[in-house]
Amino acid sequence: MTQQMPSRILANRLHHTAYVTKDLEATRAFYEDVLGFPLIATYCEKDELFGKERVYCHVFFELADGSALAFFQFADADDQAEFGPEIPSSPFIHVALQVDADAQAELEQRIKAAGITEPQTYVLEHGYCRSVYVTDPNGMIIELTHDDPRAEPLDAGRRAAAHGELKRWLAGQHHNNNPFRAEEAA
Repeated sequence: MTQQMPSRILANRLHHTAYVTKDLEATRAFYEDVLGFPLIATYCEKDELFGKERVYCHVFFELADGSALAFFQFADADDQAEFGPEIPSSPFIHVALQVDADAQAELEQRIKAAGITEPQTYVLEHGYCRSVYVTDPNGMIIELTHDDPRAEPLDAGRRAAAHGELKRWLAGQHHNNNPFRAEEAA
């Protein structure tokens, strides 16, 4: 049974994405002092969660669109061990944030000035975007991506072809379809 697409997307934007940290101060210093995302809220709470009273701190770092990156730290070592922050070490598990070219250049300079170097940071040219990757104090990878202006005119075609391209991939036809990497797409 095929589900009909909704007439409108009901979610307006990302409100926040949340993670667990073992060191809120190192996390604050990275996001606020290095990347420049202001700390906008700190909630210190005690709740009955998952069958036990838990004491934790929940902080939010603001992005320009009003969304936020949020982090939890638990007061109790057993709670901390139960909930993380062990993040799988994979470059394919990351948070990608859209930036313009000037912001990306400034963020690269801030990262460099903070002494963060390879392998904690690297750049990938995807063709349709340029991405700067940096690993935060928790081991989470943050991608700061700037879309190539040549990609926007192709967006409607990408959207129209998305289901067909997925079906092609799932059927075992794994050839490249990235027009910005034409030598690979042939």
